[in-house]
Amino acid sequence: QVQLVESGGALVQPGGSLRLSCAASVSIFSIYAMGWYRQAPGKQREMVARIGSGGDTNYADSVKGRFTISRDNAKNMVYLQMNSLKPEDTAVYYCSAHYLGNYWGQGTQITVSS
Repeated sequence: QVQLVESGGALVQPGGSLRLSCAASVSIFSIYAMGWYRQAPGKQREMVARIGSGGDTNYADSVKGRFTISRDNAKNMVYLQMNSLKPEDTAVYYCSAHYLGNYWGQGTQITVSS
């Protein structure tokens, strides 16, 4: 059973920064590819960033250069550092884990507004 718990969601002003954290309850965290997805009202869920078991990363074009995904295998944690936030980054952000299936957290709300 895979459980993912996100934290760090908040209301932030444009240009601000936030760091999301995701705690994973899995037996062997290091074998999972991990990701962050987001869903804005009225839109489909989209990939924001992913990090493979080997540390390789990929990002949505809309967040490249602003967001950084990282993982700490010793702590079973994955992070998303978000800088230069824009109103269009407003969404519910979901942590995901991928290995022999796709697993999702409950989501955390990010609102970027002045």
